[in-house]
Amino acid sequence: MSTQRRIVSTIAGQRAIDGAGVRLIRVVGHSDVKEFDPFLLLDAFDSKDPKDYTKGFPWHPHRGIETFTYLVEGLIEHGDSLGNKGLIRSGDAQWMTAGSGIIHQEMPKASERMLGLQLWVNLPKKEKMCDPVYRDLTMEHMVEIDQEGSHVRLIAGDYAGRKVNVDQAKVDVRLMDLQMDEGTSLTIDLEKDHTLFLYVYYGRLQIEGTDVQQRCAVLLGEGDQVTIHSLDASRFMWFQGKKLKEPIAWGGPIVMNTREELDLAFTQLNQGTFLKK
Repeated sequence: MSTQRRIVSTIAGQRAIDGAGVRLIRVVGHSDVKEFDPFLLLDAFDSKDPKDYTKGFPWHPHRGIETFTYLVEGLIEHGDSLGNKGLIRSGDAQWMTAGSGIIHQEMPKASERMLGLQLWVNLPKKEKMCDPVYRDLTMEHMVEIDQEGSHVRLIAGDYAGRKVNVDQAKVDVRLMDLQMDEGTSLTIDLEKDHTLFLYVYYGRLQIEGTDVQQRCAVLLGEGDQVTIHSLDASRFMWFQGKKLKEPIAWGGPIVMNTREELDLAFTQLNQGTFLKK
């Protein structure tokens, strides 16, 4: 018999400024790492004013994590120390395994609307110093699934008998962009040992009698199934991942397991020996 997951935490997020002056909403951060394992951070952005975001995120390092950037609308130019460069367009995503170290930049371009998010996924201890890898995930990589009253864009993982592999990704995750018509319901199965949280772009949802407002994230408790009711026409993100249950030492853009590993990373940055590839 299936056990329904219930909402155990609702997070509205806090306005923040990051990079060279980008205005965003920090939905998940430092104080949430234990409950949201393996997810570390979720930043959401939604603006029609280019002054809010065009200063961007100039060159900066990462180590010990994977980053997932997803654009519903907008345009972001990127480049990295591996020599990759290009554009993330509306509907596309970027998946970067920082591993042993990478330096990159993300520079949003003036658009009619900049709507999207960035998620940080922790790397397991055995993969913290793996080779860095960069991937463009265009809409051609994703799977579109229409069900009665709902549309699912499967970005990573498996759903409804379909699967999307992210080449060389190190953490077991399921990422989906879902749209539901007003008054419809959707029941989804998942593994008991996986963390699950949702972020609502717009509309209102209801889960086990609890309403979820737009621009809020909700963390779901234990269980192997969740039933979502859409009170309005809604769009939301599904973030599901297997727990790592490992210690975290976090310093800005670098996340390791111990303070000593973190100190070493910053020493290497200062000495110019940070990049291994």
